[in-house]
Amino acid sequence: MTASRSLDPFAVRYGETGLVAAVCQDTTDGRVLMVAWQDAEAVDATLSTGEMHFHSRSRGQLWRKGETSGNVLRVVSASLDCDGDAVLWSVSPMGPACHTGTRSCFDDDADAGRAPGAPTPTQGFGWLETLWSTIDDRARLRPSGSYTTRLLDAGVDLPARKVAEEAVEVLMAAKDDAVAQAMDDPRRDQGPLAGEMGDLLYHLLVLCAERGLPPSNVVEVLRARHSG
Repeated sequence: MTASRSLDPFAVRYGETGLVAAVCQDTTDGRVLMVAWQDAEAVDATLSTGEMHFHSRSRGQLWRKGETSGNVLRVVSASLDCDGDAVLWSVSPMGPACHTGTRSCFDDDADAGRAPGAPTPTQGFGWLETLWSTIDDRARLRPSGSYTTRLLDAGVDLPARKVAEEAVEVLMAAKDDAVAQAMDDPRRDQGPLAGEMGDLLYHLLVLCAERGLPPSNVVEVLRARHSG
């Protein structure tokens, strides 16, 4: 847990009631899961245990999220807003965050077209922001010994060629997986396919950096096509 290193508990500005707003956000995709209240005791308990604790205004006592349901929220990091009177907790949920059984307290089962209580599946695309941030840093700082730096220093040819090579590797891994599936092979392992796809995504982002093309431009193209 990095929360204790990123949040100074003495910098938190509690209100007249001794409470501060706590916003819990899924670390995988940034989805806001819930908003509750914390006092100094709850903040300290959260930092010391790595699991979200809150102050119950109705019961006037400390409570740990998931203490009865098991749906705890494990802390990844935390930060204060500019005024210090709200805490943003980045968390990894161990189940639905809402007491109704939905992933988020802001979910609407009817609007989402899901059965009541069914959590929304996520794929963790939000973490790609972290990968892009690292690649962008390499592009600006060019640290020696970095594979990303070597790709970028070579100009367009090397990262573009790596994209082509990895695309072929993805094709081969996908065909191998299809054969294993058709044969109902009990040893079927999609790890190699996932690994090759990961390599392809990484090199695509490096190529974006080399060309000075923000990935957000690519996302906008996909969004426009989807809405069209």
